[in-house]
Amino acid sequence: MKAIIPVAGIGSKLRPLTHTQPKALVPVAGKPILSHIVDILVGGGIREFCFIIGYLGDKIESFIEENYRKSGLSVEFVIQEPREGIAHALWCARESIRNEKEVLIMLGDTILTLDIQGFLKVPTSVLGTKKVETPGNFGVVEIDSRDNVKRLIEKPKIPKSNLALVGIYKLNNPKLFVESIEKIIDDGIKTLGEYQLTDALMEMLKHGEPMGIFPVNNWYDCGKKESLLEANAILLNSDEFMDTDKYNYPNSVIIPPVSISESCKIENSIIGPNVAIGEDTTVRNSIIENSIIGSFSRLDVAVLNGSVIGSDTILKGPSQSLNIGDNTEINYSSKE
Repeated sequence: MKAIIPVAGIGSKLRPLTHTQPKALVPVAGKPILSHIVDILVGGGIREFCFIIGYLGDKIESFIEENYRKSGLSVEFVIQEPREGIAHALWCARESIRNEKEVLIMLGDTILTLDIQGFLKVPTSVLGTKKVETPGNFGVVEIDSRDNVKRLIEKPKIPKSNLALVGIYKLNNPKLFVESIEKIIDDGIKTLGEYQLTDALMEMLKHGEPMGIFPVNNWYDCGKKESLLEANAILLNSDEFMDTDKYNYPNSVIIPPVSISESCKIENSIIGPNVAIGEDTTVRNSIIENSIIGSFSRLDVAVLNGSVIGSDTILKGPSQSLNIGDNTEINYSSKE
């Protein structure tokens, strides 16, 4: 089975982090969002991937080539230009989709946990779903008494279901799927100003394609700072990140769970809980909790809680909550 992963978005809700890197490469719990996605699918036995790239796509391509090509995966890249929605992105990859027996689609800003083997073994086309409190913010699935999908609608004003689409789909009829996308594009059918995947799937339903639903255990839509930090905290809550014996920093306290790169330097600081720090970052005289810190950064006399700090960043002086992009220097000290 081939996996199709759209990662062309600009990530405007994560600015300024996404000024210099695509949203899919923003780190969560010690590795980029895209790594979490690819690792889940590889764990399910998928070896063929098509990435739909756009904004800063060269960085996506370089990351995949450097980290996954050597592992024997079959990888291709398709460019989406202009960006007119998820359905349009998949239309750009139509030649990589239409002749497959079945395809898996997973959105590039979503981290989730599910029984991937069970999901792939569902005999019909199947959509990953989760019950939510605010279904009007998502694509929504309406089902019949046998849990068969009967309707899909994008961000309904008056939801008739609380089952949200979570960004993972297995389609057993790729040819019909491509024809359905072409239909909504040819007819100019846009919802909220874009060609939506929900509308293409609805077109498949009209042609009699059976679809089921599959519940996911956890789902993190990593499109904004708050959900990034929530995902980071929950993903860190495993045995792998509870062991602090491997950390030995001068005059410092490490409170698990944390993910700290081996190349980091930490002095006179309190780190944790729920903190992830990237490669070659230096932290001195600081207190950091519930935060994500990028690589090659330097923090001195910083007090951070609920913050996301990009790479190649310098921060001096106290602060409470920041969302800082790459290549930034902030100095609250009056001594310099």
